[in-house]
Amino acid sequence: MSLPGEVLPQVIQGGMGVGISNWRLAQAVSKTGQLGVVSGTALDQVLARRLQNGDPGGDIRRALDAFPVREMADRIWNQLYIPGGKGATASYKTLPMPTRDASKETQELYIVSNFVEVWLAREGHNNPVGINYLEKLQSPHLPSIYGAMLAGVGYVLMGAGIPSKIPGVLDHFVNHEPAEYPLYVIGATEADDTMLTFNPRDFINMDLPPLKRPMFLAIIASNTLAISLLRRSNGKVDGFVVEGPIAGGHNAPPRGQLQLSEAGEPIYTERDVVDLAKLATLGVPFWLAGGYGSSSKLQEALEAGAAGIQVGTAFAFCEESGLRPDYRQQILGQVRSGEAKVFTDPLASPTGFPFKVANLPGTASEAATYDARPRVCDLGYLREAYKTASGEIGYRCPGEPVTVYESKGGHAENAAGRKCLCNGLMANIGLPQVRAGKHVEPGLVTAGDDLVALEHFLPRQGVDYSAADVISQLVCHA
Repeated sequence: MSLPGEVLPQVIQGGMGVGISNWRLAQAVSKTGQLGVVSGTALDQVLARRLQNGDPGGDIRRALDAFPVREMADRIWNQLYIPGGKGATASYKTLPMPTRDASKETQELYIVSNFVEVWLAREGHNNPVGINYLEKLQSPHLPSIYGAMLAGVGYVLMGAGIPSKIPGVLDHFVNHEPAEYPLYVIGATEADDTMLTFNPRDFINMDLPPLKRPMFLAIIASNTLAISLLRRSNGKVDGFVVEGPIAGGHNAPPRGQLQLSEAGEPIYTERDVVDLAKLATLGVPFWLAGGYGSSSKLQEALEAGAAGIQVGTAFAFCEESGLRPDYRQQILGQVRSGEAKVFTDPLASPTGFPFKVANLPGTASEAATYDARPRVCDLGYLREAYKTASGEIGYRCPGEPVTVYESKGGHAENAAGRKCLCNGLMANIGLPQVRAGKHVEPGLVTAGDDLVALEHFLPRQGVDYSAADVISQLVCHA
């Protein structure tokens, strides 16, 4: 199934974690003619920390030189760049946490960081590049998407929520028009103003030609959501990524009452299986994700009417991935020895969504390692917005100190077992916060259930393989 005038990829590289799907990985995949995707999560922090590390290789400076508003790019460079990089025991600068009323400086960082990541991923070829966002991380959406569109992003993918208002945002940004997006605020009523607003012309002080509207792909886990998005979205939904419960990262919760297996993992049933025949009748392209990382599964997807597959885990551990090299080598060693394990943790994520965690010594997957970490929330991407007693918008996170969470109206039982994904995912890519000169944030690696089957991508000698190797194996028999 394809769209008029559009050559659709058979393989979409998943947008993973914070910086796992970085510009290098997306560029490598897109150069093969498939769709490389950068993760849009916390790109402001990623850019800020790369600059504080001295911008190794000069890649950020090169992208900033291409940004249309030189003054904005230079402000960010001057505020964050540290020649030669910060000391190993020095802390990274603390940035403002995402809020509805973010300052102009914070919104500029959202714009520029998304521009930089997409621009670098597109450098050196003419094939499309995508960007992936989590709907639940709402506050940065508008300036982030605009920055990605300024860089010419070809696809916007979004899951972990109901992104019915994103298509209209894309339509408005084509002509640099103002856009809005509803912020979900617990306890708010229709009379409360919870709308996020963004006017590109408040930031771009020149006339720019219209931007190309990227294709919008919603990540779904049910036929009901697919139908709802097609009926209720405020613009065109160009396709779906159908993500099953064995995919890495966040999973959609099982339908109905949550039940756990003897191992403590959520139990999924036939109710959680998407009816592909019905989905095909909707007339829009779709890609299958979660356990489809092989050429035989690609063929199976095509025979089921899909345009192709989305693959994450195989790319997460290739040499272009943003994952720390030591973590990557340890995981691949586990794969070779048959010791790799993934646990679907129903509690770890502050979002309340099940979250897959790879078992890796020395990371937050170990209770002892995580319990030694001071309980702190200082990045705040997964905080929930709520209406305070005074009628204002407050923010709380089940991963922050329990007494603080309770003081904001949270319930202690909702904080039990929660982990700080924000800091853990930053640590995964070698950008961990250092506290008091000695406490280094541990990583928290996520992977799909098919991690254990990753060995067929590994060469006989050594443990490294490339994104091109993955593509070659996936499409060779399709």
